[in-house]
Amino acid sequence: MSRIRVLVADDHTIVRQGLVSLLQAEQEIEVIGQAADGLEAVAQAAALRPDIVVLDITMPRLSGLDAARRIREAQPQCRILVLTMHDDEEYVLKMTRVGASGYIVKDGAAAELIEAIRSLAAGRTYFAGRVPRLPGAALGTNAHATNNVHPLASLTNREREVFQLVAEAKTNPQIAKLLGLSPKTVDNHRTRLMEKLGIHSTAELVRFAARHGLLE
Repeated sequence: MSRIRVLVADDHTIVRQGLVSLLQAEQEIEVIGQAADGLEAVAQAAALRPDIVVLDITMPRLSGLDAARRIREAQPQCRILVLTMHDDEEYVLKMTRVGASGYIVKDGAAAELIEAIRSLAAGRTYFAGRVPRLPGAALGTNAHATNNVHPLASLTNREREVFQLVAEAKTNPQIAKLLGLSPKTVDNHRTRLMEKLGIHSTAELVRFAARHGLLE
C-alpha cells in the first residue's frame, strides 16, 4: 500500500518541525517536504506533487488562502488540510471556497491531525469539532464532521467546475468542450456532485447556487 505523501507548510519553525516529527512517526504517512511561507508552499507542491498539503493560514510572502488557491488550480488532485489558530467562520468559509477539504485548529489533539490526513487521503472531508457552523451551508454525505461549512466543501475541484458551469446554464456538450472532457464524463461528474449536495434537478441546482451566492 502506498504511503500518503504530505507537504507541511507553517512559518513557525518549531511548529513545523514538530508536525514533521509527529507525522513521520506514522507508518502510512511520508513527509516529502516543508515550506516556511506561502510562496515556498506553492513551489514545493509543484515540484513534489504531494497528496495532501497541511497548510497554515497566516504566513509571510503569500497567505495560506492564496497558496491554497494556487495549489488547487495547478493540481486539482492535491488536497488541502488547514491547520491554524483561527477558528472563526470567516476563515473556514474563505478556505473552503478556495478548495480546502479539511480544517482543524492547532490546539486540538495530535490524533486529530492524523485522522484528518487519513480522511482526506480516503477522499473524505474533515472539519474539527470546534470549527464553527456556517448558517445555510451543508457538507456532502461523505464528510467526517457534522459541522456545516461551505456548501461545496465535499466536491472535488473538477466537480466544482462542472457545478459552476451547470449553474450558468451550460449544457453537457458545452461543458465538455470548455473543460476538454467527454460529455459522458461531464454527466458522471454532474451526477456525483448532485448526489453529494442532495440536488435532484438542474433547476434545483441553480436555486442552490443562487441561495449560497455561488453564481458569478
